[in-house]
Amino acid sequence: MNIYKDKSDEQLISLYVDGKNKAFDELLERHKDRIYMYIYHSVKSEELADDIFQDTFVKAIMTIKQGNYVENGHFPAWITRIAHNLIIDYFRQTKAENLQSTDDTDTNILNRKELSERTIEDNLVTNQIHDDVRRLIKALPASQREVLVMRYYKNMSFKEIADTTGVSINTALGRMRYAILNMRRLADEHNIVLTM
Repeated sequence: MNIYKDKSDEQLISLYVDGKNKAFDELLERHKDRIYMYIYHSVKSEELADDIFQDTFVKAIMTIKQGNYVENGHFPAWITRIAHNLIIDYFRQTKAENLQSTDDTDTNILNRKELSERTIEDNLVTNQIHDDVRRLIKALPASQREVLVMRYYKNMSFKEIADTTGVSINTALGRMRYAILNMRRLADEHNIVLTM
């Protein structure tokens, strides 16, 4: 029997803040189809819709857990706005990557670092970054490491990860969030730079 079925969205959020993860599972179940279809109709790609959908709920979880969710009785509108903003961010980023004017005298589109051959130094730095990332991943708790490897190295969706590991989507999202936070913390503690 689902004890959360009759709860309002706001009650579910309060229960989730109090550590009842199943409450968020109910929120996800209640709103996932509508949010996913909203995203899909905007981006017209299943793969991209899956990614934005997952990012939407990761952002919602992080906002709620950090105590930044303002209770106003409009959770569906709030979660839709998060999805909408992520869609806009995606299109802005795509547009920025694809638009490069040759009329701009300060920019020579053929004289760009990403188009040039990599130097030995570039290769050494990249290899060092990869080694550092592997060490950080090994330092993670097993449950977080498992989710991170499945997501980034095996390209699995959070639903596939949840099914494979036998946990809820919410738990898989949470483990991913903590894995990333832990990696950032470890990198800061050990002065590891993960960018070129």
